[in-house]
Amino acid sequence: MVRLLRFHKPYGALCQFTGDGARPTLANFIDVPGVYAAGRLDADSEGLLMLTDHGPWQTQIADPRHRLIKTYWAQVEGVPDDDALRALARGVALRDGITRPAEVRRMDKPPNLWPRTPPIRFRAAIPTAWLELRLMEGKNRQVRRMTAAVGHPTLRLIRTGIGPWTLDGLAPGQWQAVDDPTGMLSLPSTTVSKIKAAPPARFQQQRSSRSPRPPPGSRSRHS
Repeated sequence: MVRLLRFHKPYGALCQFTGDGARPTLANFIDVPGVYAAGRLDADSEGLLMLTDHGPWQTQIADPRHRLIKTYWAQVEGVPDDDALRALARGVALRDGITRPAEVRRMDKPPNLWPRTPPIRFRAAIPTAWLELRLMEGKNRQVRRMTAAVGHPTLRLIRTGIGPWTLDGLAPGQWQAVDDPTGMLSLPSTTVSKIKAAPPARFQQQRSSRSPRPPPGSRSRHS
């Protein structure tokens, strides 16, 4: 029987099962033999990581050619104006090319947000803001480079969704097996779409009610 796991990767953990001992790895949290990460999440980012022991699923989840949407919450330095949001939505020029169109919106600070250790740097004279970004690409450190390109460096980055899966019910360091993993072979159309740049008004609305709300606790299995 093939396996598919949801994992809430904590800040500072590596997306691999081996390391040099300086930082925690997946082995510190997951005791399921034979599974590997489907995609990556940088050590200084947090949130959802999928793992599987089935190679084709690993490719389908991780490879941008399959157009599986990834959702992120980004706490950025400063408050992006409408022009910055439009630029992020249309695509920004990075060293390795222009990013594809994305969905971007302002959001309130996520409810029940767990503390990060260490916390982000705090500057009394510079406010911060939260954005939700939905992408179909997987460029190296893409969200951080995108927000920096429009003048708002990312201070904290959390991946909250990959296709139909979210962080719901998982506290940092917890994992849970997906009950019906074969369902991912026929993903609903709402999880794989052709994102296009939307009219400016779409990105000026505050719609925090759409954001997933991972609770601080969970009944999920964890190591």
